[in-house]
Amino acid sequence: MRNVTKDNITDVFMGYLAEDTDPRMREIMGSLVKHLHDFARETNLTHEEWRTGIAFLEGCAAVETEDRHEFVLASDVLGLSSLIDMLHSRDDATSSSVLGPFHVSGAPPLPVGGDMKRHYGGPLLLAEGVIKDTAGNPIPGAEIDIWQTAPNGLYASQDEEQDTYSFHGLMTVGEDGRYAFTTVKPVEYTVPSDGPVGDILRACGRHPWRPSHLHYIVKAEGFQPLVTEIFPEDDPYLDEDTVFGVRKDLVMRYVERPAADFPDGMVLSGKVTEPFLHVTFDVTLAPADT
Repeated sequence: MRNVTKDNITDVFMGYLAEDTDPRMREIMGSLVKHLHDFARETNLTHEEWRTGIAFLEGCAAVETEDRHEFVLASDVLGLSSLIDMLHSRDDATSSSVLGPFHVSGAPPLPVGGDMKRHYGGPLLLAEGVIKDTAGNPIPGAEIDIWQTAPNGLYASQDEEQDTYSFHGLMTVGEDGRYAFTTVKPVEYTVPSDGPVGDILRACGRHPWRPSHLHYIVKAEGFQPLVTEIFPEDDPYLDEDTVFGVRKDLVMRYVERPAADFPDGMVLSGKVTEPFLHVTFDVTLAPADT
């Protein structure tokens, strides 16, 4: 088309799409371009500002590695990751929350009652619960992938002092659907702010802090997989998570218990001599066919 104007360019773009374009692709690309064009028109975007945006994308690509996913981090701090989670969460199942950029695939097996704290200092935490369906029945054989930061606030992929799978474990539950493990109490931490995403946070006057949490990916045959996090109710950043990951049903409470209350059947049973923290958090999965 020869007569492209600022008012008709969006329609011209749509006209360039092939007639046999996949309908979903047409819907997504059409909406994306419409919003991009409207954004540029509404803000009267300048060449300099446009170049700044391009430089941001190029900067993300420059620092992107197998262990650092700056584009995922950008999606997180802009609230897009959490919005997509909330769009596809069910009211009768545990809410999903952000995966984050630090998950490491291939975690080693962790038995029910296993320990991830090992030699690390910090308060001992016993976390347990039942993986169940929406009717409240346990799901035998469900798999739960668990990971968290070390006491220094760093994930294993960020820290040369940790081994690859430090504070990572993959657990398969038994017939009762129960999971249980010991670890160190997670700490609040900052998302990486030494790259383009950090520049955005500073430009907006925002902090990079996340509340402390445990990450779970829960899977079971016949059920929708769940990516989520759980957060303690007393964390100072609970109401200002920089990646918008907190949901009301994901907030839990640590209870301090004496060493004598530590249960049998755990790797650390009989070895705990000081008070420990205890949390019970059940996970509900939605059926896969809905």
